[in-house]
Amino acid sequence: MFDLRRRQFITLLGGAAAAWPVAARAQQPAVPVVGYLDATTAVDSVYRVSAFRDGLKEAGFIDGHNVAIDFRWAENKLDRLPALAADLVHRQVAVIVGQNATMRAAKAATSTIPIVFVSGGDPIDSGLVTNLSRPGANITGVSFTTAPLQAKRLGLLHELVPPPATIAWLRDPSAPSFEMDVRNVESAARELGRHLLSLNAQSPREIDAAFATIIQSRAGALLIGSSVFFINRRRQLAALAARHGVPAISNIREFVVAGGLMSYGASDADAYRRAGSHYVGRILKGAKPGDLPVEMPTKYELVINVVAAKALGLDVPAKLLALADEVIE
Repeated sequence: MFDLRRRQFITLLGGAAAAWPVAARAQQPAVPVVGYLDATTAVDSVYRVSAFRDGLKEAGFIDGHNVAIDFRWAENKLDRLPALAADLVHRQVAVIVGQNATMRAAKAATSTIPIVFVSGGDPIDSGLVTNLSRPGANITGVSFTTAPLQAKRLGLLHELVPPPATIAWLRDPSAPSFEMDVRNVESAARELGRHLLSLNAQSPREIDAAFATIIQSRAGALLIGSSVFFINRRRQLAALAARHGVPAISNIREFVVAGGLMSYGASDADAYRRAGSHYVGRILKGAKPGDLPVEMPTKYELVINVVAAKALGLDVPAKLLALADEVIE
């Protein structure tokens, strides 16, 4: 009888010991969860996610250690964004971060969970905030609006491909900055005395059709508009420009990495790094999003791919090479 009770006691003791780590873990506070809402795919966003994680690390937060990132990808199907945003709200994430294309869905889904945007358009024009210095409510972020830079990109093509060659302009009418782009680019073209061939595209098939028109019209260069859609189709655009021998400029470095000729614009990666360090990190430490001013671009970069230039039979002027922040050889 004594041996039986002894064995029962030891078994009970062993079970309790095994349960202690579980109980200890249950008592530990859960790490905050950041909802990352993106209109594109995980593959297209690798460099943005990496930069965002770097920013979080600068603020003292390491993914998988003292913070968790819950990703939601719309896979370029914008009609999925409302459900994805609602899912993050249902999970009660600590903050939602995402690009301009996702913000309408995030803003409609919650008025209490902090939202941090990385916007390629004007955040006031797009209705995200009413004041840059005091955003108020639950939303703030980084704006790297590039509309005024379209004229600068046109000027770079003007130096590279002299008149009378026509410059084609590929535009996305759904882009937040579309109307401002039209005013700026058309005004710059008039000042430079250049003829523009304006073409709209909102699907991969329309991009192919636009290039067919570019070739048929014998345009000498291509200005790619600022658009999340064009960012996501950068490989297609770079491949078509190379195949048809069309010098092209974009607003993102990743276009040049994909084989394109040139890019000039605010650093997308730097904007996501700052979203992590200057905003999400601070909010996780208790800051209110409405008290954090919207930040504008601090880093611009001109990138030139001389390999692509040689393939196109172009001699890039020494002046342009000297201005470049990066030359890909």
